[in-house]
Amino acid sequence: MLNGFKDFILRGNVISMAIGLAVGAAFTAVVTGFSNAFIVPLIGVITRGTGDFSKATFSVDGVKFPYGLFVSAAIAFLITAAVLYFCVVVPMARVQDRFTTKKDQEKVDIKAALRDCPRCYTAIPAVASRCAYCTSEVEPDPEALALAKLPVQR
Repeated sequence: MLNGFKDFILRGNVISMAIGLAVGAAFTAVVTGFSNAFIVPLIGVITRGTGDFSKATFSVDGVKFPYGLFVSAAIAFLITAAVLYFCVVVPMARVQDRFTTKKDQEKVDIKAALRDCPRCYTAIPAVASRCAYCTSEVEPDPEALALAKLPVQR
């Protein structure tokens, strides 16, 4: 029983996930600190408010609603999302585009181009020289052959 648990814990993906969660928690703490130290006071200066949203509340029938906590968390979330998008997603997309070759982008599915068989009127690939349904011989479409880089059959 303990060997199975040990194998589960020592798998690469579990350790990577644990490291990712730890780094994510640390990153969230940094972003929250940055948000509370710089962004929230700047918003307070711009709006002529106190700048500290964490203590902002409103009351309804004597019940206090601390909406400032939500505003601070929302600002921290937006900053986190923007940093992750611009510092992780966009650069990774550029790296991925750099490593994909033009041949991968120009790959053609030769079965995607269809035409009707002149004898039984069922859809067959444009590069086919024989109908799969009625087995009659048909002329392949020369444009489809050229697109698929197949030799013209005579």
